[in-house]
Amino acid sequence: MLAALALWLLFTAAWRPLLLPDEGRYASVAWEMWRADALVPTLNGLPFFHKPPLLYWLDMAAFSLLGVNAFAARIGPALGAFVLGASVYVHLRHWHGERVARVGLVLLATTPFFFVGGQYVNHDMGVAGCITAAVLAAVRGLESVGPQRRAWLIQAWLFCGLGVLAKGLIGIVLPGLVVVPWLLAQKRWKDLLGLLHPFGVLVFIAVVLPWMVAMQSRFPGFFDYFIVEQHFKRYQGTVFNNQQPVWFYVAVVPLLTLPWSLWLWPALRRVRGVRSVRPGGQDRKWALYAWWVVAIVGFFSMPRSKLVGYVLPALAPWCALLALALADRMVAFKRTAVVSAVVCVAVVLGIAWKVPYSAQETAQVLREQWRPGDRLVFVDEYLYDLPFYAQLREPVWVLSRWNDADIAQRDNWRKELHDALRFASPQSRAYLVPFEEATRVICTSAQVWWVGRKDPREQMPALAQLPGLQALQPVHQARQVQLWRSAGQPC
Repeated sequence: MLAALALWLLFTAAWRPLLLPDEGRYASVAWEMWRADALVPTLNGLPFFHKPPLLYWLDMAAFSLLGVNAFAARIGPALGAFVLGASVYVHLRHWHGERVARVGLVLLATTPFFFVGGQYVNHDMGVAGCITAAVLAAVRGLESVGPQRRAWLIQAWLFCGLGVLAKGLIGIVLPGLVVVPWLLAQKRWKDLLGLLHPFGVLVFIAVVLPWMVAMQSRFPGFFDYFIVEQHFKRYQGTVFNNQQPVWFYVAVVPLLTLPWSLWLWPALRRVRGVRSVRPGGQDRKWALYAWWVVAIVGFFSMPRSKLVGYVLPALAPWCALLALALADRMVAFKRTAVVSAVVCVAVVLGIAWKVPYSAQETAQVLREQWRPGDRLVFVDEYLYDLPFYAQLREPVWVLSRWNDADIAQRDNWRKELHDALRFASPQSRAYLVPFEEATRVICTSAQVWWVGRKDPREQMPALAQLPGLQALQPVHQARQVQLWRSAGQPC
């Protein structure tokens, strides 16, 4: 079953280009670390501390084995999805039997939200897999005795540590938010203390602290930026994109899990019959699964900024509830599984057919015509995927309005690069060029390549006055990305 899950997650992973912005951004960061510094995440040569490094390390390993390509970049999220699926199967089999475990795994694997998330290059599926494994291992450990209890609790803390390295503090906060209230509802006071297994805590510290301490020692101010700004301020902030109403996930999760969510009502009817969550009560797992969904959805419903991938950690209990409702309805289950699998593949095909914005083709042209010493300039745009596809070994010159006072108020590529300046060397800073200093980018004896959505001279009329740009030559255009070439001007 688990081997089939791995093949299912990977067989469509090479069918489409990297999507922007997320896939292009994180694949490029992994590429830069792979060729330069394996410890420090960088974007265009600038330290990039929006997220921790686990995804990048996994992708770097994949690059070493499979080459630098989109398929290898998707190994990281695929591993996160596999951990999630394997955890669901192993623990459902232990608690509910083989049939429920198989139904749960097939149900999960053919859920479009899970299937697409398992091949989408960002940090969400990785942390979802770690949170799922941590919660289930903790519960399993609290129900075990002796060496098994110790092994499961250490595993829970290990996955909490990996979850922190996958996407930050939610890697430990969310498992606690699920398990602790569930134990409190059962008045299991001793088990609350039992969670703090000393060896488990030591494993957590050993996993999490080395990278963070290394970054703080090399980049003073790292903790303030990574912990305060990228966690607490982002959770509470109002300047980030994708602002949605509080009920957003309540509406979206059932849509993303169709057609399986059509069986939600029978599952809820069974949950309504829960009478006891006391130790030994037959319904305590139902209560765990129901509370788990509520906790994850509720936690991410409070901030104004919402992305669908945030609630991937709710998929395991969601599918467990549905599996328990469908385990004795095998005819309906098999029919729904076939339909859902077809929907999964159709979604990937649809995305591959209709990718509106990608630098893949442009990067190929650039690689074929690039000569040593050439210079690449992005004009008021940062194409995240182009450095990855072109396998650039030097940062790109980025022309933009870097002197604007409102850069910090907009959550976009400009803010990402501008934030990194506080950690960057003077050499790295030089690649971010204000329009007023555009002359610097053509001060070279080599040819200059220009990339953007439209003619650079239209984006900034003053550029038309620069020497050499009157004879700007169009080279390539595809998927809203245009490429031009001009001669440099020795200065």
